[in-house]
Order: sequence, then structure tokens, then C-alpha cells
Amino acid sequence: MNRQTIGIIGLGYVGCPLACLFATKHQVIAYDINKERVNALAQGIDETNETGEDRLAKALECGIRFTTDETELKACDALIIAVPTPVDSKKLPNLKPLISASETAGRNIKKGAVVIYESTVYPSVTEDVCIPVVERTSNMKFNEDFFGGYSPERINPGDPVHRVENILKITSGSTPEVAQYVDDLYNSVLVAGTYKAPSIKVAEAAKIIENSQRDVNIAFVNEITQIMHALGIPVHEVLEAAGTKWNFQHYRPGLVGGHCIGVDPYYLISLAEECGVRPRLMTEARFINDTMANYVAVNVVRTLNQLQKPIYNARLLVVGFTFKADTPDIRNTKVADLYTSLKRYTPYVDVFDPLVDAGHAKKEYDIDVITDFEKIASNKYDVLVLAVPHKELEQYNFKDLMTEGAFSFLLSPSKELDAKFPNQIIL
Repeated sequence: MNRQTIGIIGLGYVGCPLACLFATKHQVIAYDINKERVNALAQGIDETNETGEDRLAKALECGIRFTTDETELKACDALIIAVPTPVDSKKLPNLKPLISASETAGRNIKKGAVVIYESTVYPSVTEDVCIPVVERTSNMKFNEDFFGGYSPERINPGDPVHRVENILKITSGSTPEVAQYVDDLYNSVLVAGTYKAPSIKVAEAAKIIENSQRDVNIAFVNEITQIMHALGIPVHEVLEAAGTKWNFQHYRPGLVGGHCIGVDPYYLISLAEECGVRPRLMTEARFINDTMANYVAVNVVRTLNQLQKPIYNARLLVVGFTFKADTPDIRNTKVADLYTSLKRYTPYVDVFDPLVDAGHAKKEYDIDVITDFEKIASNKYDVLVLAVPHKELEQYNFKDLMTEGAFSFLLSPSKELDAKFPNQIIL
């Protein structure tokens, strides 16, 4: 494929790594409305840690252009939109960021260009919601003056192995010719290759069931965890034994947050209900996973009661605040729910996570996350709750923080951290 000029709209966990990858082969104009974010990236700093300083530096050497000036997108042959698709307070799809990005594309798309969406949506959003916005804003006609495509993101935050170039990607386009163009465009930079879906709707549906499937599987293990815990059987020993069968699917219990598994199923649930289908399994899976934080809090309190330690003045330390290990990503973290649940019983709850931006956590959740271990080194706690097993935590001695008779409650056991958290109660 000849060198293209590509615009990336949205420079978060998805857009930034993608922009830097495309910059190795094409001219890239990387746009975001966040001036602080754009300025930091232009200086070679990625606070998400997803791109990597070396990859960002290489992209800058290749001539990537970070900007908040949307008019620079007018030169692009393709515009790739990678913005969040959250849910509102009622767990209904919030398409405002996607619509806003489509308006930006419409104001700046040139004739003959292709607008490609990476954001996770339910089937039909690209063609029935987004493309009409581009048409209206650009005063152009779809599939005559401009074209559309969909290639859902498959970013796995905190995973140093499965990078964007190493993950096989689904592609699709609004015409057979455009589908081939989109496929060739991604293949020009990907190592793992692509799968060209027969339609945009198929690509949309495939993406959303990827995350919904994981949500259901994790919910099953979380439910099994609660049953085993009630029976006094260590669930991790059960899972290890069951895992010796060749076709057993390996999932672990825990808090399901983040922008994908904890949010995307609601998009499919909403669409199904509009179509008159009640998705019982998915809905129940969401309920189980959404209430897991409260289940953990109740069991911490129950254990304290069994040990005849009054909860009202017990001191608790929650270790880890991000939605998963080894990433600073706090989007939709269920540790925030755990903290809120524990605070109902005692005012003495601290949260420690060295990977988190404390200011961001305070702004998003109104929770003071301690990021410097020295600030808690002289404290004593009755309970340590290991919520997120960052590798970074291996350097700290948590045993010294425990009062006599204190216990550790582990949501996510880690062999490397076992010795750091004595008197364990494993969920």
C-alpha cells in the first residue's frame, strides 16, 4: 500500500498506540481535545504507559503530528475514530463521545476519504448513528463522497506481550472496495494480520460478544467462588484441579472493571431489549460481577466478627486501586466500590497503589489514593485487602503494617506476593 495520511481522533489507551504504530509506515495526524494530553505526547510522555517511551519516541522521529487543531485533519485519506463508549448512570449506552468525534470528522473529512471506527458499539451504530452525523456535518453523501469502515480495538491494558501490532484485527468496510482498502491499511502495519468481516455489522457484533463472553465466564467463576467460600473449600485449589482437564476454560474470580468487560455488555443488553429479547444470562452475569465488591466487603466484616474484632474501629488497607494489574488505568475500577462498601462499616480505610495518579483518582472517585509507601510505613492495620496484584508491590514489606492477629484478604492470589501478606484468607 502507498503511504497514506491518516488522522487519529482520540489519543487514549487505544488511539495513541495505534497512532504510533501507523506512524512507522504512514503520515499520521493525531488529534485530541485534551491539550495537556497532546502536549505531553508531543514531549514523548505517555501517562497511560500503553505506548511505551521507545515507541512514542520512534513515532516522533517518523514525523507523527500531535495536535488539538482539528482542521489539520482535512489532509487525511482516512480518519480513525478511537474514543470511549461509556454507559450512563442507568447503564444505558452513552454515545455522546462517539457522536462528537463523528462531528469532528464531518467538519474535516475530505472528498473520497474513509472514516473508520474502532470504538466498541452494538451492531448498527456505525452506519445508523455515526455515519449520518458525518453526512450531516460534512454535507457529503455516504458511499459517494466519503466511505466508512469498522475495525474494533483489541487493546489489552497492562499487557506487554499482546500489543496492537501483535493482535489479529477484524476489519470491514461500507463497500467491497473500501473493505479491501481498510484491510490493506491495517495489514500495512500489523504483524498478526487481519480478518476481513463480510459487513460492518458483523464486525460490530463480533467485538461486543468478545467482551460479553468473558464477562459471563468470569461471573460463573465468581459465583462458584461464593459457593466454595460458603462450603469452606479453597476455590483456587478447586480451579487448579479442574484445570487439569484439557478443555477446561481458565478464569479467575475477581472484580470486573475497566472500559471493556465491565461496560460493553450493557450495549448488547440494551440492543437486545429494544429488539424484544431478554438476555437473562448476560444480565445476571452483570449483576454478579457488579455486586462482587460488596460481597468481598461483607466477607471482610464477617471475618472480623468471627475473630471478635469490632469493625467500627478496625483499620483496613486496600492494596491496589486500578481495574487490573500492572496498569495505571482506573477507568470503571470496582475497587472504588469495594472502598465505598468498606467505609459503610468503618471510617478507617486507606487505599495504596503506587501506579495511580492520585489527583486523577480524587477527581474521578473522590478517593484519596496513597501512592507513596512511606506515607503508610508507620501505620498499623487489622486487615490488608489485596485487590490488585501489581508486580510493583513485590518490593514492599506489608507484614510490618499488620497488627497482632491481623489477616490478609486476597482477591487475586499471587505467588510472588504470598509472603508479603501473611495470615491469608483467599476469596
